[in-house]
Amino acid sequence: MRICMFAEGSYPYTLGGVSGWINTLIASCPEHEFIIYAIGADSGCAGEYKYKLPANVIKISDVFLDNIEFAGGTKGKRYKLRKDEREALKGLLAGESFSWNAVFEIFRGNRFKHVTDFFMSKDFYDLVIETYRNQYPYTPFTEFIWTIRSMYIFLFYLLMQDMPRADLYHSVSTGYAGVLASYAKFLYNKPFILSEHGIYTREREEEVIKADWVKGHYKEVWINYFYNLSRCAYNAADKVVSLFDTNKELQVELGCPEEKITIIPNGIEVSEFRDIPEKEDEYSINIGAIIRVVPIKDIKTMLLSFNIVKEEIKNAKFFVMGPTDDNPEYYNECLELVRQLDLQDVHFTGEVNTTDYIGKMDILVLTSISEGQPLAVMEGMAARKPHVCTNVGACRDLLYGKHDHYGQAGFVEHIMDYNGIAQSIIKLCKDEGLRKEMGQNACNRIAHLYRKEDFVFKYKKIYEQFGSERKWQALALS
Repeated sequence: MRICMFAEGSYPYTLGGVSGWINTLIASCPEHEFIIYAIGADSGCAGEYKYKLPANVIKISDVFLDNIEFAGGTKGKRYKLRKDEREALKGLLAGESFSWNAVFEIFRGNRFKHVTDFFMSKDFYDLVIETYRNQYPYTPFTEFIWTIRSMYIFLFYLLMQDMPRADLYHSVSTGYAGVLASYAKFLYNKPFILSEHGIYTREREEEVIKADWVKGHYKEVWINYFYNLSRCAYNAADKVVSLFDTNKELQVELGCPEEKITIIPNGIEVSEFRDIPEKEDEYSINIGAIIRVVPIKDIKTMLLSFNIVKEEIKNAKFFVMGPTDDNPEYYNECLELVRQLDLQDVHFTGEVNTTDYIGKMDILVLTSISEGQPLAVMEGMAARKPHVCTNVGACRDLLYGKHDHYGQAGFVEHIMDYNGIAQSIIKLCKDEGLRKEMGQNACNRIAHLYRKEDFVFKYKKIYEQFGSERKWQALALS
């Protein structure tokens, strides 16, 4: 069977997290062929894959958003939109309910040669004017139209790309990836599976609320836009996979039909973390974070916590292990914070092989403001490391357990509570016995409840269930 995997801002261009999950799943399913449809931001990275692709990856289809040409196009043309197409676009712009299939119909058949053809058309301009007069007449029109342009040009550009033919489509998020998988299902009448790790809509909502570049009265516009992208994927998907109960509840709250959702936790191969390099320096206490240096991971709270730790634990060292080039501006802000605090023994390692470092840590930390079921934490637990994590995603279930007997594997603190995080780290720093006990509890929980073989087996069953066209049609009609 040929499966097309849609990935946004991840595989094969970033390491760890969702990318590692995709690579593991593909490598574990050699009986299937995979096409990777990778949506990225920077065309300068084209072909610079972070993984040695498994042999069953037969094609990478890249689309980079910085390739959009904003100039050109034919101004003022009409494209004779049908009534249902016009109503769908009207609903899309207004953030109301509408038919995504009618939107997809507009872009089927190469009606436009250039994305700006449609943006500069009389049809689109009329709809923008109508939306503005009905909903946003109190704002400057030029501000409104540029917001609309920046919001929808990426979506329309993606819908103008060729979609690969496959027997099954699998998206690993909602957002643009989920919309394109929905579009491919619409074009070729093939099944679509959605796996959601973090809740895309909530993550984008948090970013928009905090963003300086979005003015107050447009924050709601952007949030509604992302909600619409997610609803598209939820409604089109034949099966939605969630990682844990809380995420499932959020998906239902956001409009996903509950009967579509099944829970498949992530899985770890514990044996891969059995014989990894250990710490040689017995004097220092090594505190680490396996993490990308980006705002949603809240590295600044981590640094503020470590500043408190360092005042009491003089032999503490802190290692931020992960890429620093995803958001250079934020990385520089973190370096500046280190300088302002005059914080010693902080090391940003950049991109590393996790297993080269993780065994040398005494304590691992995660201070994210949003997560799903973080693989970095699960890998650390497999390596017998206690954790201090913020109360996001499945961290509480991982560290405290949920109706199991494996014991506490660390501490969970509130988001941005750098003092609470620091005190939990200090407690672990001072008690080697507690570190070892919690580290063993962590490994036991992962080894028994979050096994790689279980997660792979369940996905193989889903692929088998929807891979046969006859079976899928029977399921669709039932």
